[in-house]
Amino acid sequence: MDTGGDSKEPTVSLYVMLSTLSESGRKVLRERPGWIRKVNGDVERMGARVVAQWAVLGPYDFVTVIDAADNAAVARVSVELGARGSVQMMTMAAIPMDEFIGRLEGSQTGKRRERRAERKKR
Repeated sequence: MDTGGDSKEPTVSLYVMLSTLSESGRKVLRERPGWIRKVNGDVERMGARVVAQWAVLGPYDFVTVIDAADNAAVARVSVELGARGSVQMMTMAAIPMDEFIGRLEGSQTGKRRERRAERKKR
């Protein structure tokens, strides 16, 4: 998984999925708590992977971190799971902090170079 370092590991896109069970989803979960593991297996068969998952209190029932090849892959997961009618989801792309900082620093470096180049032209 790419954490923004210089490793040669393949780049993976991370996503945070916030899920709220529908009434039917809550009933299934109450009757068969292991159902969640089955759904996580379905996610893997769709080409993504559950990295971490928590049951939470508040407006959402679960927070799930997923890695997938790209936005299209995680969109497929969202559509497939949402079509079942047992859950509503909000999925957000996540950027590892080291990568985020590196891109910001790279952006600053690029701007400094542009300013220097402009000064040299004068």
